[in-house]
Amino acid sequence: MVENHSSTAGPTGAAQAQAAAADLPAPARPVLEAPDIARVLTRIAHEIVERAKGADDVVLLGIPTRGVFLARRLADKLTGITGRPTQVGSLDITMYRDDLRLHPPRALARTEIPGDGVDGRLVVLVDDVLFSGRTIRAALDALGDIGRPRAVQLAVLVDRGHRELPIRADYVGKNLPTSLRETVKVLLAEEDGRDSVLLGQKESRNDSRQDAHGGPGADARSDAPAR
Repeated sequence: MVENHSSTAGPTGAAQAQAAAADLPAPARPVLEAPDIARVLTRIAHEIVERAKGADDVVLLGIPTRGVFLARRLADKLTGITGRPTQVGSLDITMYRDDLRLHPPRALARTEIPGDGVDGRLVVLVDDVLFSGRTIRAALDALGDIGRPRAVQLAVLVDRGHRELPIRADYVGKNLPTSLRETVKVLLAEEDGRDSVLLGQKESRNDSRQDAHGGPGADARSDAPAR
């Protein structure tokens, strides 16, 4: 008699392969390309000039890493619109993050404040992705230790929603509704060799928020590992 050694106790090989494939993240798709990014930055620059009634006292401060590159691009566009140089710098928030104790020590980025300072000026913070709002809260704390602007505004390339703090951007390149399983990755030529904004999926089923260094509760940064 021939024995049947097949078993129905577990999934077949085909079923296992299908389940494994279903768990793989879908390829990231572009939602903004280089011409789109250039166009939205031009629009944001015009909006800043309109709201500020010029740009004489505007100081752009980019949040490292990609926020700094975006701030410099915006400064060039503001200069092209107004015909006058625009003050631009960078603001490191590392020591002001509320998740600092949860991670190994990090290298500090550079803070560069224009020579005229920020006191009495209109400071526009510039970042690539706005998510929970915790990065911007840290930036406001860092800015408060530097000086006292007359006003602070926020410009971001992408707003992906899911705020945890009452923070709103004044200038948005693209509102991009997302789920917590989705990722937003910004690529800029200065750092990545090309301009693009990619929407992808996290590799794990863990829907908790993660920052650029894999920690919970902070903004999903564009320089995070591919997610």
